[in-house]
Amino acid sequence: MLIGIICMGAVNNFVATNFILGVAQLNYGFTIERWHTVLVAYLITFIAAASNIYLPHILNKLSKAIFIWNLTSFVVCLITILVTNDHKQSASYVFSDFENFTGWNAPYATCLGLLQSAFGMCCYDAPSHMTEEIKNARKQAPRAIVMSVYIGFFTGFVWLVALCFCIGDLEETGATATGVPVIAIIFNSTNSVAGTSTLASMIAIIATVCANSLMAEGSRAVYAFARDNGLPFSNVLSKISTRSVPVYAIILTAIVQMAFNSIYFGTTTGFNTIIAIATQGFYLSYLMPLLSRILAHFTGKKTRLEGPYSLGRWGIVLNIIGFLYLAFICVVSNLPSVTPVTSENMNYTSAATGVVMLISLIFWIMTGRKKFTGPDDGNLLDTGRHVA
Repeated sequence: MLIGIICMGAVNNFVATNFILGVAQLNYGFTIERWHTVLVAYLITFIAAASNIYLPHILNKLSKAIFIWNLTSFVVCLITILVTNDHKQSASYVFSDFENFTGWNAPYATCLGLLQSAFGMCCYDAPSHMTEEIKNARKQAPRAIVMSVYIGFFTGFVWLVALCFCIGDLEETGATATGVPVIAIIFNSTNSVAGTSTLASMIAIIATVCANSLMAEGSRAVYAFARDNGLPFSNVLSKISTRSVPVYAIILTAIVQMAFNSIYFGTTTGFNTIIAIATQGFYLSYLMPLLSRILAHFTGKKTRLEGPYSLGRWGIVLNIIGFLYLAFICVVSNLPSVTPVTSENMNYTSAATGVVMLISLIFWIMTGRKKFTGPDDGNLLDTGRHVA
């Protein structure tokens, strides 16, 4: 999961960069190069790291502000594109038309299409990585996870349906010079550079601020693992500054994020693999505790876990359904997306995941098996004042 969290930070920085450069391209008409993308992603990473180190006290206020901004942007963008678009697609196009450009058959393409929604399900566990800095974390952390699923499902579904109604020519949208099909859809609706720039900038702000949150989440995961002696140089990575933040963990998280973004200098295929690792890494980490619970249920070796949230008697059924879904997505995420398969479009997720597992095994042999003790309740990061 640790690699997945850091990968997700790199992916988010890439998304934020695409929106920023997309707006710039729309206004000035230049050709977006790979080095533009990487350098802007570096800048976003640097800003996120700096704010986490020097402004940790604003995390709570910033999170509240961006939540309000997020919902406001959703409403403004949704209403604007629906009202201004006078050439919407038909309902049959949105809900029944099937476009397949993969070269594979329809069932295979349908399975690949699920990966888009699978990516959207990543990071719902983010509050669990910040529990040491959340007041009443026993209740508020699971509440945040559950509410993010509810809110994300509603806003995500409504937004995607609206985009489908407002989309223009599918191939032109996919090949937009801005590099962001959403920007092309907004422009197709508003037919205004200023209007499109405003709406796209609202989304860009969300992604940019999200980089700050993902930096906090990733660095706390690094810190917690190091505190329990699970990483090389744990004594350094677990140090806390006078501002009560794990500075070295933040710096390492930023460096690794930038390293992942650097892959885009040389190959888009390699960077797409990073995106796939982020998805599969989270899903594997979600899958393992479910498997443990299922095995414990059927072997009788249960451990009662008290908490404010419970699935009750339906828990085991839902655990099995969740496990099967996660396992299915983990398989599909390793499949090639287009045919014929070449070295350029091959899906290298399985190989990359194997490399991550190998590195993890080496770390375990070098330090983990000798020093890793697991969480210690008496050695928690006391920074509850930062995040409410």
